[in-house]
Amino acid sequence: MRRGSIVQLIVIGVLAGAVASAVALIPNWLPTSASREAGRIDFVFWFVTWICIFVFSIVAAVTIYSVWKFRSKPDDDSDGPPIHGHTGLEIVWTAIPTLLVTAIAIVSAIVLAKNDAAGANPLRVNVYAQQFFWSYDYPGYGNKTSSILRLPVDRSVVLTMHAKDVLHSFWVPEFRQKQDLVPGLHPTLHITPNKVGTYPVICTELCGLGHALMRSRVIVMKPNAFEQWATKKGK
Repeated sequence: MRRGSIVQLIVIGVLAGAVASAVALIPNWLPTSASREAGRIDFVFWFVTWICIFVFSIVAAVTIYSVWKFRSKPDDDSDGPPIHGHTGLEIVWTAIPTLLVTAIAIVSAIVLAKNDAAGANPLRVNVYAQQFFWSYDYPGYGNKTSSILRLPVDRSVVLTMHAKDVLHSFWVPEFRQKQDLVPGLHPTLHITPNKVGTYPVICTELCGLGHALMRSRVIVMKPNAFEQWATKKGK
């Protein structure tokens, strides 16, 4: 391949990568990050995104260059010359995706393991899902119940899920993690909120006619405020 062709491919690839990067960076695709686990998940998201942009740039450069450089004339109905495979090139374009996918798998496994580990002295909360509302109780505070999930900031939390009727799914976008609730099973979700605020709790599993209205709130509070609420009588 001539040097001029290589330069053209590089220019097209850089332009394609710039456009893809702008699409990835300019819009605010992700909601606010409000937990330590969310930061790790966002890292995986951007790690995979930049790999995809890299691959897209190469594919776009080769595709655009080929369509532009090797297009046939309007009156040319002949077949192109036969081309034999290039073993070295085939090895390269097989090895590179394999390495990239392996890297994604390793990074994802590390993040999943860290996010699934509860911190020291975690707050334990039971989460109950029932058509079409959420409820919560706190075993460490006399099974205090609430229709709003209240959590202290910067403390590890273990949520134990309970489905009372059908399938549901617990999701707080700002925490990034989602957990399905299955009747008879009690999976756990580990979260460490790190930003005070109020965030929506959403059911993301179709659970009946009122599914779209199955919402609640999680309020992340300062530790002193949480203790005052948790030790106060009533809901």
